[in-house]
Amino acid sequence: MGKKGSADLGPVDTIDTLIGNKAEFTGDISFSGGLRVDGKIIGNVSSKSGDGASSLVLSESGEIDGNVDVAHILVNGTINGNVRSAGKVELQPKAKVNGDLHYKIIEMQLGSVVNGGLFSDGGKDEISTLKSV
Repeated sequence: MGKKGSADLGPVDTIDTLIGNKAEFTGDISFSGGLRVDGKIIGNVSSKSGDGASSLVLSESGEIDGNVDVAHILVNGTINGNVRSAGKVELQPKAKVNGDLHYKIIEMQLGSVVNGGLFSDGGKDEISTLKSV
């Protein structure tokens, strides 16, 4: 029997936007669909509000210097910033995250590194921020 579609939103299977390995982008990026980064982004990366199917793929040569807020994230490069995912985070063997990681589902392969806190948000759609006193 074939697999039937499910009601919940999963990651997209296509890449709509590519930042090549010789490209460096400075500024914040907001996207929907699939984004693959082989180059460098200096700025925050987020999926558009309400897009629970957006996916970010950060290749081994990819680097992001900024915060990431995307539903589904696959990392094999370096993120220097905090990461938030309302879906699944997959850290491949060469992944390095220098910052806190908030996730619903996580898969960490041998060799991946997180220099920061790991926070299971148990499926929360939003992460509450601490108010300064």
